[in-house]
Amino acid sequence: MSDTPKFTVIDRRKFKAEEEQDSHNAPAHEPPAEPAPEPTQAQHASAAAGPRLVVNEKEQQPAPAEAQEAASGQEEQPESPPAPTAEESHEQKTAYDASAQRLEDIIRAQNPAVGPQPPVGFEHLVQQFYVSAMIQMGAGTQEGQRPRVDILGARTTIDLLGVLAEKTRGNLTEAEDRALQTALIEVRMAFLELTSMISLQAMQPPQAPPPGKR
Repeated sequence: MSDTPKFTVIDRRKFKAEEEQDSHNAPAHEPPAEPAPEPTQAQHASAAAGPRLVVNEKEQQPAPAEAQEAASGQEEQPESPPAPTAEESHEQKTAYDASAQRLEDIIRAQNPAVGPQPPVGFEHLVQQFYVSAMIQMGAGTQEGQRPRVDILGARTTIDLLGVLAEKTRGNLTEAEDRALQTALIEVRMAFLELTSMISLQAMQPPQAPPPGKR
């Protein structure tokens, strides 16, 4: 028997191909999950104390600046002052009448021909609105001058006169109501005529400049 050792030649390519095929077919190897840490003694105490309230993080965020300003504006809004009492109104009127009488005495001392001023009534209020509206629509302009018209101001004055008629309905004498309605009709008719003229002028095409001028 020969002492020469025998060697067996093994084809490693075959084994390598089989290992690669097994690795593709085998599921991905997942790392073992780490064991959860054991609760400490403080966590055991907090759990035994009872349920813990969890606050939403969105609720803890500060409100927007606009909302804060609106809330502060509502809180800082001043309250309306109380209405004056009857005694305060009477004292104020008495002081006003005395001051007005002193002013009239001074005017009459400097102008003896001026007689006493008549008391102010409802018809004076109507006349005040009427005159203001007519002046705003160009009435009273001197001859040769171009009238200055405040059509928007006239409309406001006429509307105020209408508010006066609405609020005093059923509380006026026959003469007062007649004066008010007459003033309303006249100022409204003047307003219609003026706005018609303005509309016609606005519809006309602009005039061309004379020749030789730009």
